[in-house]
Amino acid sequence: MRRAVLVLGLAAVLAGCTSSKPKPMPLETVKPTIAGRQVWSARLGSVEFPLAVVVRDGKFRVAGTDGTILVLDADSGREVSRTRVDGKIAAGLGSDGRFDAVVTVANELVVVDGGREVWRKRLPARVVTAPLVAGERVFVMGVDRAVHAFDALDGRLLWRLQRPGDALTLAQPGIVAAFRDTLLVGQGPRLTGVDSLRGTIQWEAAMASPRGTNEVERLADLLGPPLRLGERFCARAFQSAVACVDASKGTLLWSRNVGGLQPIGGNEMAIFGADGTDRISAWRTDTGEVLWTHERLLNRGLSAPVVAGTTVVFGDYEGYLHFLSTATGETQLRLPTDGSPVVGTPVLSGSTMLVVTRKGGLYAFRPN
Repeated sequence: MRRAVLVLGLAAVLAGCTSSKPKPMPLETVKPTIAGRQVWSARLGSVEFPLAVVVRDGKFRVAGTDGTILVLDADSGREVSRTRVDGKIAAGLGSDGRFDAVVTVANELVVVDGGREVWRKRLPARVVTAPLVAGERVFVMGVDRAVHAFDALDGRLLWRLQRPGDALTLAQPGIVAAFRDTLLVGQGPRLTGVDSLRGTIQWEAAMASPRGTNEVERLADLLGPPLRLGERFCARAFQSAVACVDASKGTLLWSRNVGGLQPIGGNEMAIFGADGTDRISAWRTDTGEVLWTHERLLNRGLSAPVVAGTTVVFGDYEGYLHFLSTATGETQLRLPTDGSPVVGTPVLSGSTMLVVTRKGGLYAFRPN
């Protein structure tokens, strides 16, 4: 009970911080130095939860608040399938290309196979992190940091990992990811490797060292989705650090103290992210050394970024996409959507980038 109250209390604190933020910096005039265009668009109902878009087999899989699960061909935007689950969605989407998994506001895990709901299970705690579907299993982590593994075929509970922890948890998507036969989960500031078959802990790596005089200041949950670069997983710890771990060894590679509220993106050369004021930084992937900073989008509610070639792309609260040079941070291009905030992280399928907005707009771009 105490944990639940503190989670809700944190949400109120964050809402208060958001309402008192300084005014967004006016947008500079941009003279495009690269080409890029919108190639197709589609629409869901509104997206009022932290959507995770799944890219698989040349298709985008997305979900809307009203329970719609939509599959679109990435190249053309053609609708491949549309399914409706009973209940509004609070977390999702997870998919392996066959099974789609979401969690409803009634705290029910729902699994769909071939456009048909095959089972649903009520969960003991609120969920904001998208389920992971892998190896005919569905993995779910609640805001209490408990991890559940279900059989994707029949919904049978296979194991549950619950560890004692801090009373305060972050009501923001965390990390549930796969690496070979290991399940990676965020447990506070620690990335934990879990045996996906048995639910036993294999290793832990602390990605941040929380500091502060109270529970709110020491909150440093890892934010998902993580950035995977081969055997390396990199992530942001809420308002604390950006760090990278070698998942094959379970060892920390580097960690840099830096604030921020959104996940990071990057490639083999550099990692990118915005801090709490939307100051954008680039760090060397191998060492964490700062390469450059960009302060021309301050307080614009930036999304997590995606890297497309030599460009890193951020969305903002007005639905604009800002294309920056990965080498220098210079603005190369700006493109609009529907005027509502970009939600989740933009994703790539081949050369097509998909951006989702709060109003349910799905916009596909091809930067050149």
